Amino acid sequence: MGLFDIFRRHKKKEQIQPNQTKSESLSAISESLTGSISSSPSTSHSLSLRQAVSSTQESVSHSLSQSTTSMSVSSSDSLLTSATESVAGSSSVANSSESVASNEIRSLVNNSDQQPVAAEKEADTAGTDHQTVEKKYDNGLAKSRHGFGARLNRFLANFRHVDEDFFDDLEDLLIESDVGVDMTTKLSDELRDEVKLQNAKTKQDVSNVIIEKMVDLYEAAGKGENAAINFAKEGPTVIMFVGVNGAGKTTTIGKMAAMYKHQGKKVILAAADTFRAGATEQLDVWAKRDGVDIVTGPENGDPAAVVYDAVKKAQSENYDILLVDTAGRLQNKINLMKELAKMKRVLTREIPAAPHEVLLVVDATTGQNALSQAKLFKQNTDVTGIILTKLDGTARGGIVLAIRNELHLPVKYVGLGEKVDDLQPFNAEEFVYGLFKGLVTTK
Repeated sequence: MGLFDIFRRHKKKEQIQPNQTKSESLSAISESLTGSISSSPSTSHSLSLRQAVSSTQESVSHSLSQSTTSMSVSSSDSLLTSATESVAGSSSVANSSESVASNEIRSLVNNSDQQPVAAEKEADTAGTDHQTVEKKYDNGLAKSRHGFGARLNRFLANFRHVDEDFFDDLEDLLIESDVGVDMTTKLSDELRDEVKLQNAKTKQDVSNVIIEKMVDLYEAAGKGENAAINFAKEGPTVIMFVGVNGAGKTTTIGKMAAMYKHQGKKVILAAADTFRAGATEQLDVWAKRDGVDIVTGPENGDPAAVVYDAVKKAQSENYDILLVDTAGRLQNKINLMKELAKMKRVLTREIPAAPHEVLLVVDATTGQNALSQAKLFKQNTDVTGIILTKLDGTARGGIVLAIRNELHLPVKYVGLGEKVDDLQPFNAEEFVYGLFKGLVTTK
């Protein structure tokens, strides 16, 4: 996942895509015209019209190939209209079929510009289209990108040459960006050689080297990671959610339940956070909204009892997914960890491989506190992955780099907005591009 490879791929995609869209629209026009012309009652006139359209398509294709950017639909409309009008005076025998073909041309050209918009809206609803995912990352990381970019620009404004003061100021910059002390130290050490090796002299060269080395370290720290959810081979898949109160556990569960329900899976929730006031009611609201089932218990009741009831129901009624909400009272750390361990024992007793995932929900807006929380939960529970919430509301997106480097835990999902489908599977390439877009130049 080389930095410049990522940026070149995105740039190439941005250049090619408009031409592909117009070419596909013209191809659709060609096929529809062929059908309309073939059904015309006048053979000789249909042949003339077909030849005129063919000539027009060649002109349009030539214009597209000469341009490095997409050709406007208005140009295509002008060319096709000209062809239609030239054919219009060639014969008075087939005026009716001519009118039909002319209307067909205009209708298809006008619609060709609207089709991509309709497709984009449909993809946005589904939340699975690549362009939509890219846009979500772009928007969700805007604050982090601008925050880091502003710091980097301020840092490089005083750039004269690479010396010890340069590295001291760089370390301050990275720590302010929540990259983490450990990764900052590694990065600073490796950059001392890399800047000289690449003979970086200009501000942009130095900026590129800094970001490229950050991506290299990020990738190296994540080798062997599995960012996908581990599903059960048979029976219900049990996913347990842990994290401090306020990190967004309950909301994340609600969004994930909606996602799996949309995929056609049978989902059930376990409201095992029985101590926080309103926690069960909040999860119940999500269950009703998503159209999924929920198992609850009495307020201040035994969380393990709720988990037991939920897992038995999931087994007996053939549910695909069981999502377990838990408490997050760090002020009573010892009891909290005992409760989590007890719930896990209940799950494992009923389903030996369960829980199949223990996902730590972390609030990105807390920066280095999020890293401290992750360390604490990793020490006391068998965390298998991170869900980083509220990434769109903070300039601290660099915390993803610190989590991977210091904890070696995969970030499996990220919250990029408030909508249900703004909870997205973590995509490292889109994250890197979204975080550093506009700060890197490729030759």
